[in-house]
Amino acid sequence: MISIILSGHGGFATGLEKAMKQILGEQPQVIAIDFPECSTTALLTAQFEEAIANLDERDGLVFLTDLLGGTPFRVASTLAMQKVGREVITGVNMQLVLEMVLEREGLSSQEFRLMALECGHRGLTSLVDEMGRYREPTPVEEGI
Repeated sequence: MISIILSGHGGFATGLEKAMKQILGEQPQVIAIDFPECSTTALLTAQFEEAIANLDERDGLVFLTDLLGGTPFRVASTLAMQKVGREVITGVNMQLVLEMVLEREGLSSQEFRLMALECGHRGLTSLVDEMGRYREPTPVEEGI
């Protein structure tokens, strides 16, 4: 089973984790690490390294981060490049987290990455777009 480290600014990671647990219950091999304003890059790196030491990486490790170019993304990227089987996905949303936590069994980290990107895109939509997908087509009446 792929291991997951959730991370992001403020309480992003623990907020996602709490919501995930509310919906799915406790999930194995998932660790949330926040990056509050008072933290540092060095502290976040140490927290990531400690989390990695406590996770099973045999099937891969995926970092799910909040913001492209942000500190959690940059630290995760540095650590991901140190070992094959690690991936970094950024711009995550709740849809992505929930689906991928459930779908990760038997996937390689590369398959996880591809599926997660698809899932994250699917989860970003609007009410108007969703209603449009489910509207019955209006029949065109014959006329003059």
